[in-house]
Amino acid sequence: MEKQNITSGTGGNHYIPYEERTGAQSIVYFTRDLSAEGLQKIYERISQVLSGKVAVKLHTGEKHGPNIIPRPWVQNLIKKKLPDAVIVETNTYYEGDRYTTAQHRETLEVNGWTFCPVDIMDEEGTVMLPVKGGKWFSEMSMGKNILNYDSLFVLTHFKGHTQGGFGGSNKNIGIGCADGRIGKAMIHTTPGSDDMWDIAKEEFMERMTESAKATVDHFGEHIAFVNVMRNMSVSCDCEGTAAMPVVTPNVGILASLDILAVDQACVDLVYAMKEEDHKDLVERIESRHGLRQLTYMKELGMGNDRYQLIDIDHGDAVISASEAVKDVVPFQAD
Repeated sequence: MEKQNITSGTGGNHYIPYEERTGAQSIVYFTRDLSAEGLQKIYERISQVLSGKVAVKLHTGEKHGPNIIPRPWVQNLIKKKLPDAVIVETNTYYEGDRYTTAQHRETLEVNGWTFCPVDIMDEEGTVMLPVKGGKWFSEMSMGKNILNYDSLFVLTHFKGHTQGGFGGSNKNIGIGCADGRIGKAMIHTTPGSDDMWDIAKEEFMERMTESAKATVDHFGEHIAFVNVMRNMSVSCDCEGTAAMPVVTPNVGILASLDILAVDQACVDLVYAMKEEDHKDLVERIESRHGLRQLTYMKELGMGNDRYQLIDIDHGDAVISASEAVKDVVPFQAD
């Protein structure tokens, strides 16, 4: 029997329009400038909270993955703004090019992530971080080296996801900070099950979000989020060269100090597109009940699903999602 946890009002296949949401508003910055310069410019809007030893949580991708955030953009940002930062990752739950630390380091070299240190946080073991207010977990197993950092910069390629519907900041840290053997199994698999991917839909979104909450709570005020809406396949970057072709238009880059607000804004921008532009990504999100990520983040007190979208290209004007995507053009590969 398929495992789900659907209660009234939490269905992850139902999009909640902005006007039906309640509560406070957060700030989300937006630029259409998909370039190294655009990334640097929007980073500056949220960088004030990052101090001490800074980790950059990035999905570095499978070998030759075509859709990851361009390496030169990240290299430029770290060189100019975060010269002492460390990229952090964890090993994968599935067997592949990042399953062991040795395989992972080879993949990092193939993909060019050699310009700064990369810490595979579960290389030397794990640590349990508390999950406050969770219904599935009271603690989550993380790569032990997460304890070595004072601040976390979550740099995310926003896209679809085979299991999660979409992959934003929540998925980046919810799966990406959990260690490859214990934490990821806690999220994905019912103990004793022969199917390592048996947890799906609402329950999976909730487990992943509780893991993300452990990381958000750990860093407190010293965590910031940037989502890059470019090359948005319905597939995750973990699928590498096997990812489905991109058909959703490129949009821009969003940044916030609120994990829910930045992921919600990205989803809103997708839904604000024309039907022919967003239908594949919307189908992927709704068929996996991925919108439960957003409502559960709100229930856990992780942020706000209402926000002001600040257009930094045009004098910090407050704009709507439809205004942000009105000029998007059909996807064309770089």
